[in-house]
Amino acid sequence: KMSSGAADLRQRKKQNCTESDKMAPEERNKENSKLGRSPKYMLIQRFAKLFFGCLAAVTSGMMYAVYLSTYHERKFWFSSRQELEREITFQGDSAIYYSFYKELLKAPSFERGVYELTHNNKTISLKTINAVQQMTLYPELIASVLYQASGSEEVIEPVYFYIGIVFGLQGIYVTALFVTSWVMSGTWLAGMLTVAWFIINRTDTTRIDYSIPSRENWALPYFACQVAALTGYLKKNLNCSAEKFCYLLVNASTYTFMMMWEYSHYLLFVQAVSLFLLDSFALAQTEKVHEVYRIYLFSVIVGYLLQFENSALLVSPLLSLVVALMLSKSIQMNMKKNTFVSRLLKIMYIYLVLTVAVTLNFLLKMFIPHKENGHLLKFIEVKLGLNTTKNFTMNWLLCQESLQAPSQDFFLRLTQSSLLPFYILVLIICLFSVTQVIFRRICGEPLKETVKLEDGRIGERPEIVYHVIHTILLGCLAMCLEGMKYLWTPYVCMLAAFGVCSPELWMTLFKWLRLKAVHPILLALILSMAVPTIIGFSLWKEFFPRIMTELTELQEFYDPDTVELMTWIKRQAPVAAVFAGSPQLMGVIKLCTGWMVSSLPLYNDDDLLKRNENIYQIYSKRSAEDIYKILTSYKANFLVIEDSICNEVGPVRGCRVKDLLDIANGHVVCEEGDNYAYSKYGRFCHEIKMNYSPYVNYFTRVYWNRSYFVYRINTVISFQS
Repeated sequence: KMSSGAADLRQRKKQNCTESDKMAPEERNKENSKLGRSPKYMLIQRFAKLFFGCLAAVTSGMMYAVYLSTYHERKFWFSSRQELEREITFQGDSAIYYSFYKELLKAPSFERGVYELTHNNKTISLKTINAVQQMTLYPELIASVLYQASGSEEVIEPVYFYIGIVFGLQGIYVTALFVTSWVMSGTWLAGMLTVAWFIINRTDTTRIDYSIPSRENWALPYFACQVAALTGYLKKNLNCSAEKFCYLLVNASTYTFMMMWEYSHYLLFVQAVSLFLLDSFALAQTEKVHEVYRIYLFSVIVGYLLQFENSALLVSPLLSLVVALMLSKSIQMNMKKNTFVSRLLKIMYIYLVLTVAVTLNFLLKMFIPHKENGHLLKFIEVKLGLNTTKNFTMNWLLCQESLQAPSQDFFLRLTQSSLLPFYILVLIICLFSVTQVIFRRICGEPLKETVKLEDGRIGERPEIVYHVIHTILLGCLAMCLEGMKYLWTPYVCMLAAFGVCSPELWMTLFKWLRLKAVHPILLALILSMAVPTIIGFSLWKEFFPRIMTELTELQEFYDPDTVELMTWIKRQAPVAAVFAGSPQLMGVIKLCTGWMVSSLPLYNDDDLLKRNENIYQIYSKRSAEDIYKILTSYKANFLVIEDSICNEVGPVRGCRVKDLLDIANGHVVCEEGDNYAYSKYGRFCHEIKMNYSPYVNYFTRVYWNRSYFVYRINTVISFQS
């Protein structure tokens, strides 16, 4: 029965595709004959529109990539720096990603380089890791292959090649957003406005300024391509060749996105929920939606195999939801129609899917051994106020700006660029229209095969409904966590630009207002051109001078203390030495010197999180003996104290590293709303600088400058007064 049901679906899909191919030319010929236009004239007009639209999209992407490259050069003076000074610009986890790219290029062969990464014991002391799996290093593997295969060694330096690929991907990101708004609105003017808003709100649309190698900068361009292809795929009356092209692009971009980012399945889960709601209200072709579900299923399987049997994908909410959807639909298809049970299942479809998905996810987690970011679940509990904790790692995460609610400045910036007001306007109109369509569907009224401009029913277009649901879900996440704004704001730019440039949206509004004084279709066409033009000119006048100032203004990023520290390590420290310190600094030491470290700024491994917490104790109020035992347990030979952490004066008291350590260690007593610090030991990072016993018994200062103090950890303890 299931195979016959699937065959019916495929047959219907082929019939629909063939019918749309036949109907579309006939409808166009009738329309052209009414307007007195020849088919040849219309063909030339469509080709010119497509050509200039594609040219504008590609040009926008290329100009954005050049803009990023120029801004990066002005900010860091990259071309005039030595290699060490360039590498210092990669901070924290970015430094780790780039260091593995360097190691791949230094390996005698690509195969040997991959083997060393998958069996890596030269990065973290006393720990062998599969770096490709744990840090999702497929971008670095691809970059190193391209660099060597293209013969770029004699043409361009590795660092320029690496950041050039990332900037190129950002250009593709912008092009994909351009195409999405163009497909939705029918005019590439919407694409131009999307790009303008994206660049003006760059602070809130991308993190490319702060961490070039971060996984999201590699992954999100592919997701944007997937969304653009999915937008085209969901459209009604799409000809067969265009539908196949969109389907293949959705496939390719989904698989690639899954491989580029360890958290990609969570974002695809949000997208799957959007499609599930779209299908539940019967606002899209069911067979198309289920084809996308199959793509998700195969993506998870491919990701599981290529990511070294990553069990986190098997217990992911995406897999549970997709399997539940496919099971529920197959049950419905195999039920006899118009029976009591079939009607009941139709009414309780959403409840059935959610019940099966939650049950399946629970069972998978019971039987499949996994480490699916357990600390994230604990974080969500504390974030929602369901639990409290003194745990250092949990409180440190809660204090991170990206994991807090967005500030008022964020909404102010979006309002100043006119993005937020227009987004809210477009969203309200689309939401009301979608609500009307859902109400009509409940009343038994079928959807129109083709929605015309004069109908004023923008809520009947499945691709529009999908984007409305998707941006609402992403917006809810962005209201909870500021870091999620980098996923939401680009699609806010796209949806707002589509809305103001779409005659259908204005026509929908005029249908509700029942305009009679002016012809509504004519007014909708005028406003869809006039409003974006006015917005464009106002943005040009206000923000273009600022952007040009950014590109012409020479900034200076120079950190002499860090340069001196790295130079000293490379010249004076033994090759087999192991360094201990803050995880962020350890990432830079690993990149710039290649020396082994005791911890890294990675937050997807419980063991590394525990290491980070233990080594951060150098900034707590604990004894020299305790710190010595901790450091020697990780075979550390040198300790680096950062003055910026030891003497940190943070804007939020209680979120400084030393405050969090005092809370975790029970060195803070709360009485009547006041906090009192108590410990029989002074703060280690202060006391060790005094050079008195017992600190000098365990540690010997070997180097210092204004920012860093380096101590050798004594192997033989000499007790002296």
